[in-house]
Amino acid sequence: MEALIQRSKLEKMKLEWIYINHKGDLSQRVVRVVDIQDEYVIAYCYERKQVRTFRKNNILSVFPLTSIRKSYGA
Repeated sequence: MEALIQRSKLEKMKLEWIYINHKGDLSQRVVRVVDIQDEYVIAYCYERKQVRTFRKNNILSVFPLTSIRKSYGA
């Protein structure tokens, strides 16, 4: 997971991840990683249309946004 997040930062690649917030709410987000810190990932969130800070240990799964998913909006 860490390698994919690093790759997103270097290649400006969009990722899709499942995240659980401090209240226990799950969300699925499309993001592009801007910076990586010790405990946090700073990423542009396409849903919120702004840069957000995500706790690394709250990111449950990460996968690259494929061209098929982009073109069909799935």
